[in-house]
Amino acid sequence: MSPVLGPEQVNYFQSLIGILKWAVELGRVGIHIDVALLSSHLAEPRVGHLEQVFHIFSHLKHHLNSHLVFDSNYIDWDKSSFVEYDWKEFYHEVSEAIPPNAPVPRGQEVQVNAFVDADHTGNKVTRRSQTGIIIYLNCAPIIWFSKAQSTIESSTFGSEFVAMHILVDMLESLRYKLRMFGIPIDGPSNVFCDNKSVITNSTILKSTLKKKQEKAQLNCISSR
Repeated sequence: MSPVLGPEQVNYFQSLIGILKWAVELGRVGIHIDVALLSSHLAEPRVGHLEQVFHIFSHLKHHLNSHLVFDSNYIDWDKSSFVEYDWKEFYHEVSEAIPPNAPVPRGQEVQVNAFVDADHTGNKVTRRSQTGIIIYLNCAPIIWFSKAQSTIESSTFGSEFVAMHILVDMLESLRYKLRMFGIPIDGPSNVFCDNKSVITNSTILKSTLKKKQEKAQLNCISSR
């Protein structure tokens, strides 16, 4: 409820947000959601928003030695967690899109691991949820994503299912890109989510739709 910024201050705020977005792109994942939330106020920022931007810069100033670790080791997941189900009744003989002009894969295969989550109605004004995604090749984080959803969901199930849909689109694009780079992929992508209902309704064809949130320690599915 603080006063709206003047024209010069608005330009200053927008330029600072631009700098912070570049910092996120370069690996400062810890401020990603804060920058994403403040970016939604670019059209009409207020004094309070500018003050929060200053807090982020202060945080960066006092944490100059943060590191983003790129680990090439594989993770030996418990294969029993990834149960395969037959979806031919619904999708028939559909398969992953393999680029016909992709080069011959060379080198060691990479393992694609992804984590997804959403906060239901995180924005108390618009009632929109925030999607959070991070994708790893082996143990190296290569893609991080945080953005408000374009729809308003009535349940945690809905917001996390939307987030899962966004992640699957990103994985399809990434797998296609890796193949065009000539990088071999180790089987399907491993997707992790903490909502059991989302996992059940996205893996079991004949499952009953239940919107009630069922939290589990860690649930996972395979995405081709």
